[in-house]
Amino acid sequence: MIYIVTNAYAILAATLAGLALGVGYYFLVDRAVTKSPDDGSAKLAVSAALAFIAEAWFAAILAGALILAPPEAGRWTMAIGSALVIWIGFIVPVLLVTHRYRALSTRTALIDCGHWLGVIIIQALVLQAIGLQLPPA
Repeated sequence: MIYIVTNAYAILAATLAGLALGVGYYFLVDRAVTKSPDDGSAKLAVSAALAFIAEAWFAAILAGALILAPPEAGRWTMAIGSALVIWIGFIVPVLLVTHRYRALSTRTALIDCGHWLGVIIIQALVLQAIGLQLPPA
């Protein structure tokens, strides 16, 4: 996993882009649609710290997938394609199952799936725009 160190700048930039999208999504879409109350700044700070860690790890895993992706299709096609495959293959099923077990609405599940689709796409675009370096041989 040395590629995480060699691509730390790109991973950090992708993390911050994903967080920015998430904050905007939370305030513009999620709170407006679900009309969820403000939980207070203490809970928001803990949530923000957890979100940073989770999105940094997510960006690191996505960077690894992009490094391993075959270049024949082109870097932008592979960036978006890899993001979509990870989203539909991992994120959507996990969210749908979790939301059903918690008896949350399908609407909430779709909102959360939309958020993560935006995050993974923007992270893939940022990682490709900055460029990723192969780990040393």
